[in-house]
Amino acid sequence: MVENKLSLTEQKPDKASNILPIITVIIALLALSSTAIFIKIAVNEMSAVATLFNRLWIATIIFGLWSGINQARTHIKDDEPVLPQQRYPIKEIAFLIAVGLVHVIGRLSWTWSLTQTGAANANALGSLNPLFTTLGGWLFFNQIFGRKFILGLILAIVGAIAVGFEDLLRSNNNFTGDAVALMSSIFYAANFLLIEQIRNKFSIITILVWRCVIATSLMIPVVLIFEKQVFPVTLSGWLVVFALAAICEALGHGLIVYSLKTFSSGFISLLLLLNPVIVAILAWILFSENLSIFNLLGLALILGGIYLAISNKESIRSSVNPPIQSPAESES
Repeated sequence: MVENKLSLTEQKPDKASNILPIITVIIALLALSSTAIFIKIAVNEMSAVATLFNRLWIATIIFGLWSGINQARTHIKDDEPVLPQQRYPIKEIAFLIAVGLVHVIGRLSWTWSLTQTGAANANALGSLNPLFTTLGGWLFFNQIFGRKFILGLILAIVGAIAVGFEDLLRSNNNFTGDAVALMSSIFYAANFLLIEQIRNKFSIITILVWRCVIATSLMIPVVLIFEKQVFPVTLSGWLVVFALAAICEALGHGLIVYSLKTFSSGFISLLLLLNPVIVAILAWILFSENLSIFNLLGLALILGGIYLAISNKESIRSSVNPPIQSPAESES
């Protein structure tokens, strides 16, 4: 079996091509850092299931409009469709469907876990997804990670848990909520790995649109059967679910998918551990919240672990061929 070894491209990139992917990930992290806050506000008005459903269908419209604009621009310029008409193998279609399935299960699990256990528990257990992403890439896709990357991964995960250690000690034990939060990290890891495998088969917008379409379709029977209140009833409720869709789903997760053309799924999931760092710094600046010794130790471990992982450059590049792009995407 030929090993799918992660390696740097032979062509030496310029400074712009090095900086742009990092900026993209930073913007995505800033967008995703607000997810838990928005969810906590939304579940005061509706259930976790209804919150996720509204987040997904609004994001589907946003991605659909984006796709339509791209197609219109390309049609005007070239009088050709964005994507050439072609048949995809059943395996690739199955992977695309699986992306939507694991995405909705992972998001639903984590959203629901926030209502069953403390935010500290949910964030700590959800932060284990880099471990599952790396393990899954090694087991199923023959990805190879260097020793520095593995050591950096362990340090960063320990740091993420240390950031919320005091909150973990004060929180009430809830085995069900904790188990569901852990399960969400597994599905989140699977989502990264699957997208990485189809990034060279489908364009970015195709993956994002179909992921949300499939996830929304799966949520429709759930909300119709189990939910009495499906939509927000106040303006603030609508603003929150729109923020979840536009900022967290469309901007945050959209840019994460885009970043997978440059970085490996394991490295992207590792970078997401910067979320507690961002949240802690913002809380310190905006709300004058003090950082305890555990907070500072955790932040230092996260930053040190990520720096160590970055130094192992063979493990941060995407393991797939360059993805296909629509003409509109290649011009942007």
